[in-house]
Amino acid sequence: MSVLVVGDVMLDRYWYGDVSRLSQEAPVPVIKMEREESRAGAAANVAANCASLGADVTLIGIVGHDESAEILYDLCIRAGVNTILIPDHLIRTTQKLRIIGKRQQIARVDFEMVPVTTIDKVARKYIENHDVIVFSDYGKGALPGVQELIREAKAMNKTVLVDPKGHDFTRYAGADVVKPNKDELRDMAGGWGSPEQLNEKAQAVRKAARIGALLVTLASEGMVIYDKHGVKSVPALVREVYDVTGAGDTVMATLAVMLDDGLDLVEAARIANYAAGIVIGKFGTSVVTQQELREVMREQQTV
Repeated sequence: MSVLVVGDVMLDRYWYGDVSRLSQEAPVPVIKMEREESRAGAAANVAANCASLGADVTLIGIVGHDESAEILYDLCIRAGVNTILIPDHLIRTTQKLRIIGKRQQIARVDFEMVPVTTIDKVARKYIENHDVIVFSDYGKGALPGVQELIREAKAMNKTVLVDPKGHDFTRYAGADVVKPNKDELRDMAGGWGSPEQLNEKAQAVRKAARIGALLVTLASEGMVIYDKHGVKSVPALVREVYDVTGAGDTVMATLAVMLDDGLDLVEAARIANYAAGIVIGKFGTSVVTQQELREVMREQQTV
C-alpha cells in the first residue's frame, strides 16, 4: 500500500493544568500548568493514521524554521511516516495550542502564517511513485497549486482524494473523492430544508466541480456518498463522543488506505466510519490502530 499525503501540516500542542481560582486581573481561570504534550495535526495526522493502519505513507508539507518544525518532524518519523517537511524561513510552523484545565478545554491559541515557499515542485517528484494521493487542505496556504497537481496525478491514473476548504470546489476538479463535512458543504452550496434538497444541492456541486464523488460526513448521522450512480447513505458507528478533534483526518486516512487495498468507495467509507467512531472516543488528535479497527469490525459483524 502506497499513499502520498500533501498539504497543510500543523503541530497540535496541549498544556494541562489544575484550575483552582479565578484571576484577580480578569474574570478568567488561573491554570497552574502541570505538563505539556505535542501531537501531529492536520495533514500530518492524516499521514500518521495511514501509517498506523499499515500503509507505506509519505507526507509532504511546509513548516517554519523553528523548534516546532523539529518536534513535528520527530513525531511523524516516530509514527512511521516518510516525512518531507519543506522549511520556509519567513513563517512560523502552524500550531494549535489547547489549554486544558480539569479535563476541559479552557482556550485555544492558533499560530498561523501563510507560507511563501511552494509545495508543488517537491510533490510532483513523489506523485508518480504512489498509488493514492491525498490532498489535505486546511486553508493555511500550502496548496495554491492543487488544481495542477490533481491534473498531473490523474494523468498518471492515480486515485486522488481531497479534504477540502473554502467556497470553490472547482479547485479540486478531476479528483475521485472530495470529503467535505456538513458545514463545509453548506458554505459551498447554501442551506437546505430537507434531505431531498440536500441531495440535489450536493449532486449539483459535484457535477459543477467535475468531481467523481462527494463523501459528505454528517457527524452522528454518518456519511452520504454522491456520485454518478446516485446517493448512498453510510450509517454511523454509535459510540460515546469524547472529542471530535481530528476525526475528519482519521476518516480521510482510513478511506485512502482502504481504497489503496482494493475496496470500493462504499465499503471503504463504511470502514472509515468505524475508524471515526473509535477516534472520537479518545482525547485530542489521535490515531486508530489496525487492532482497534479489527475489533470494531468483528463487533459489528455480530450485531
